[in-house]
Amino acid sequence: MRFEPALLRFGRWAAILVVLLLVLIGALVAFGLPVGESLRLLGEGAAADKFGVARTLMKSTPLLLTGLGVAIAWRAGMYNIGGEGQYVVGGLLGAACASFLAAAPAAPLGTAGILMACIAGGAIWAWLPAWLYVRRGVDVVISTILLNFVAIQLLGYAVSGPLRGAHEQVPLTEALPQAIMLHHFDPQTDLHMGAILALVTALLAWVLLFRTKLGYEIRISGASPGVARAYRIDGNRARVLAMLLSGALCGLAGGVEYVGSAGQLGIGFSQQWGFLGIPVALLGALNPIGCVPSALFFGALFAGSENLGRFTSAGDTLVYVIEALVVVGVVALQIAAQRRTATS
Repeated sequence: MRFEPALLRFGRWAAILVVLLLVLIGALVAFGLPVGESLRLLGEGAAADKFGVARTLMKSTPLLLTGLGVAIAWRAGMYNIGGEGQYVVGGLLGAACASFLAAAPAAPLGTAGILMACIAGGAIWAWLPAWLYVRRGVDVVISTILLNFVAIQLLGYAVSGPLRGAHEQVPLTEALPQAIMLHHFDPQTDLHMGAILALVTALLAWVLLFRTKLGYEIRISGASPGVARAYRIDGNRARVLAMLLSGALCGLAGGVEYVGSAGQLGIGFSQQWGFLGIPVALLGALNPIGCVPSALFFGALFAGSENLGRFTSAGDTLVYVIEALVVVGVVALQIAAQRRTATS
């Protein structure tokens, strides 16, 4: 019957939610925290009022964008671990663009120009390991990890030197004019247009992957390179394009944080969103639509853990433990599935 696939998908997501809840409870027990009270504090911090909802959505936005970047690259077999570097370089190029546009046009042109520069910065930083892989056979995992460190050093140099604000006492860029910042829905919260932009981007990424020729080439090049060669699909071209798209999305995440929330860059701009996008993508089954609830789940955990941290010593540590368990669990399930396929 036609409702059976939908029922199976609902059952799978329900099972995932149950497992995540059990993982969360197990982590609370391991930390020696009272389960009921801790869950209440997490819920209050994530969704008890408009401030909690805004925190959840703002934490989810960079997670979703970097998760989308990871998903597209990994679909092509390009295991991009460099989302953090692409996020940082995206923000840096956006800040450089803002400094050159001191007499900048007001939003939306100035905002769009900075965001486009961020997208370009992330894409360029992702193109480097893609080129090294295609032309020199350098492992993408190694090159992207190493480029993260280079990007963080560039951030420190830029905000302490050429991009440092003229009147700043600490390493910071000039603050963006309020007119350039993304629109905030409520002056009492941090919720801005970046959350809507991330959702629209997720939909466009899904259309790209599953409704276009390029998306098919990306998926087949990652899933079965031999089949791709048999159908005369240029796998290297698909992989490079996938990395460019991946870096562009991570750069956009940096841009949304810069133009939406931070307003200026400092050494603390790197907050590990690129790394945290990996479990978001894995939990979302490398599907852009699946990344949306995955990002919301982790965003709610981050928002709730801020409230939990006021009463316990766990804080954000709880979230990182759960994300690590999710990655280990997904990898274990993939290995088990591959073994069943090999023996069947």
